[in-house]
Amino acid sequence: MLTNDFKGISLSRLGFGTMRLPLLPGRTEATAIDEAQVDSMIDYALAHGVNYFDTAHPYHGGLSERVVGRSLARHPRENWYLADKYPGHQIASSYNPAAIFEEQLERCGVDYFDFYLLHNVYENSIQVYMDPQWGIVDYFVEQKRLGRIKHLGFSCHGGLPTLTKFLDYCGDQMEFCQLQLNYLDWTLQQGREKYELLTDRSIPIWVMEPIRGGKLANLPDSQMETLRRHRPDESAAAWALRFLQGLPNVKMILSGMSSLEQMEQNVATVTQDRPLTQEERTALLELAEGMKDSVPCTACRYCCDGCPMGLDIPAMIAAYNEARFQLSSSVRMRFDALPEDKRPAACIACGKCARTCPQGIDVPAALKELAEFIERIPDWAQVCKAREEEAQKNRS
Repeated sequence: MLTNDFKGISLSRLGFGTMRLPLLPGRTEATAIDEAQVDSMIDYALAHGVNYFDTAHPYHGGLSERVVGRSLARHPRENWYLADKYPGHQIASSYNPAAIFEEQLERCGVDYFDFYLLHNVYENSIQVYMDPQWGIVDYFVEQKRLGRIKHLGFSCHGGLPTLTKFLDYCGDQMEFCQLQLNYLDWTLQQGREKYELLTDRSIPIWVMEPIRGGKLANLPDSQMETLRRHRPDESAAAWALRFLQGLPNVKMILSGMSSLEQMEQNVATVTQDRPLTQEERTALLELAEGMKDSVPCTACRYCCDGCPMGLDIPAMIAAYNEARFQLSSSVRMRFDALPEDKRPAACIACGKCARTCPQGIDVPAALKELAEFIERIPDWAQVCKAREEEAQKNRS
């Protein structure tokens, strides 16, 4: 297994993300975890050099922490590093940092966390993390001083301005950032700009969704044929991982593996250092552009000058392009913090934006469809509430 040095620690470049653990046959509820298969996966991971394991408070209705903790406890503590996260993105009166942190230690059966993250900094949650009434950053900095957290970082699903704002607020206290990054989101979610920002700030990157929830592991034959001309022996998933191997500031690639077979395949890939050549990288990024089916917005902002509603149209078009590829909660989350009159549905279809657009984009039609997309995505606050209710039921 390839490794990276992180402050004197030898970390495997592949980490096991435990948001999508295998379920018992015939079961679909998140709490029906197949613990025997989890044990097999963790045993295989450790035997092949994977030593980083990532969980979080809401994963699998609160059971991921317990299952992963029990499974890892079968192995010597010095053989593995455990990461957990504080759910500030779903804050409520019951989410006192101290109470949650103590509960997480108990759930995982450990005295300290090797790595701990402020979970899901995005447009709505950043205000929670920065709000002095909660004292979140100060509390966890203190836990690090006490040795109960060895390394403190954060995960981010927010846009570039939100990431910049958070780094300006407490970037000097953050040792790493967990970021959704892959060859599709390199442009679709401004991955390149986020990568460059974190690199400039000397903050190492942990990658989540390297294969975009499996989406990049199942490419159609026409796209695979293009890739096979360069590397006949590589799978679609391997191409996604190889892309990340060419980014020096990526120190950890987390994959949410759901089966032993996925674990075996990813371990085999990350055991070899075979980053893409410039020609291969260009071919992959060109393929990604074809996958997006995007409207060609260049973010020139001409459309914003005459908008009577004052909408941030380029940001909305970027979200629209992402939604056209794959509907996900991150699309809706981008607008949670905005007032109603600044959301896509506030467009009055006056047409001024379309008349001034150099690319000829039918902006009102795109915003109308984006508003419809958003309505189809579950409200993140309601999702968080449902997860917490399930977690409370499991605790009782």
